[in-house]
Amino acid sequence: MCTACACGTADSVSADSVSADSVSAQVETSGGSVYTVSGMTCGHCVSSVSAEIGKVGGVTGVQVDLASGAVTVSGAGFSDEEIRSAVDQAGYALAETSPVGAS
Repeated sequence: MCTACACGTADSVSADSVSADSVSAQVETSGGSVYTVSGMTCGHCVSSVSAEIGKVGGVTGVQVDLASGAVTVSGAGFSDEEIRSAVDQAGYALAETSPVGAS
């Protein structure tokens, strides 16, 4: 069972074994803020994080890379603290080095 989200998916699920559609909520972006989220192990984890961040005012897109834990957030008018709170609400944590600029 996935210990991060308790969805029933095996903990050892690799990014390669999860379909691309369930791994990321992709929106075409021209940059954004990149955060590192720890604890995601499956597509359900990605969906939970994407959904919570997507609720933050000013966020127009969320792209998650399950393998690296990188979450790219596009939009304007949101703060790092709002993103941290959304990730916490989803049951995960931002790495202390977040955010880094997107290139």
